[in-house]
Amino acid sequence: MNFKTISFWLLLICAQYLSSQGAYGQTLAKFEVEITKQTIGAAIPVYFNLDEVTLLPDSVLNLVELRDGKRIEVDHQLENRGQRFMYWMVSGVQKPQKKIFELRRESPGKPAESMNVAVQDGALTISFKDKDLLRYNFKTMYPPAGVDTVFKRSGFIHPLWTPNGQALTRINARDHYHHFGLWNPWTHVVFEGDTVDFWNLKLKLGTVQFAKFVSVTKGPVYAEFQALHEHVVFKKDGSRVIAMNELQTVRIYEPQDKQDHYIMDITIRLNCAKNSPVLLKEYRYGGLGWRATEKWNRENSETVTSEGKTRKDADGSKARWVLVQGSLDEDFGGSVMMSYPTNYNHPEPLRIWPETANKRGDVYANFSPTRDRDWMLKPGQDYTLKYRFLVFNGHNNKEKAEAAWQAFANPPVIKKILK
Repeated sequence: MNFKTISFWLLLICAQYLSSQGAYGQTLAKFEVEITKQTIGAAIPVYFNLDEVTLLPDSVLNLVELRDGKRIEVDHQLENRGQRFMYWMVSGVQKPQKKIFELRRESPGKPAESMNVAVQDGALTISFKDKDLLRYNFKTMYPPAGVDTVFKRSGFIHPLWTPNGQALTRINARDHYHHFGLWNPWTHVVFEGDTVDFWNLKLKLGTVQFAKFVSVTKGPVYAEFQALHEHVVFKKDGSRVIAMNELQTVRIYEPQDKQDHYIMDITIRLNCAKNSPVLLKEYRYGGLGWRATEKWNRENSETVTSEGKTRKDADGSKARWVLVQGSLDEDFGGSVMMSYPTNYNHPEPLRIWPETANKRGDVYANFSPTRDRDWMLKPGQDYTLKYRFLVFNGHNNKEKAEAAWQAFANPPVIKKILK
């Protein structure tokens, strides 16, 4: 075989290889994300439906930002639950503007492994680099020795830590042993003719228990778990019946550089476990509750709502968000607790403890969608509640809290996609 023949075959093989690879380095889509004045100053998660843009496999897709004539690689993460969605964070925006991104067919660089999930000793912990942010307790936790074991519970968040590592939640409070950090039971429920209380455990009418993890995910943009909770009725004949299933999804987005806060989303999906409806009756509390740190009292903490209410008049009012913050040893911090517009009875009624609670003014906050009306859950249907927490150190104010809620309720939209 002569040199010309060898050269011909080498060129043919190269051409076939390049043809099989397609246009590698090709721009598949270019789109813009508009940051409005309502959402500036915060790191914001954004996403788009990847399957509407391309059906190429994940391994050959990369996301870049076009900035100052350069392509800058962007950490991104894919959520795949039937359809693929690509998530990333937009941060460092101090004025309204449009950011331009490209989806490209090229091998992405290896992102930093900064978000982590660890499962050990009956708890799942989400951390960022070397800092723990949240612990979810799936193993049944019993009360302190000498306390009635009826106050046992699984499937709750404690501690929820600030970026600087201070706990914002509390359990085993002597005044309310049935309070478990961040947790989601219902108080006045009618199921198959029985009146049930999943909240007040001492009544021995019901409880909520962890059943299993549906998924656990970590990546360069967020860490997440999905846990199945069972709302169990204690029947008069001694039997136990699951009345309602709850799929709870908890996601924490990666804190950005030099950021004094992070975002946690909690999505609660409810459905009837049997062919029987579940009636969540009107009651002054029930649903997602937050028993705050024992370090707070009426002297060193404050509460303000989206409607300008404080601890003096917030209880029973409706709000889109509630800001709770206070002193944490030599530091300061707290969280903005936000309700999504599609939630039942939004803006949601609040249960806020008064300044006289337990004489010292202990802090408790609860979005209670059934505070002023019943909620009938019918078999064969899903019911979803979405909440976001902006967890921070330092002092926050109503303007920042409103901007955080706007980013949650009205996130930046992808204005156009050019293929």
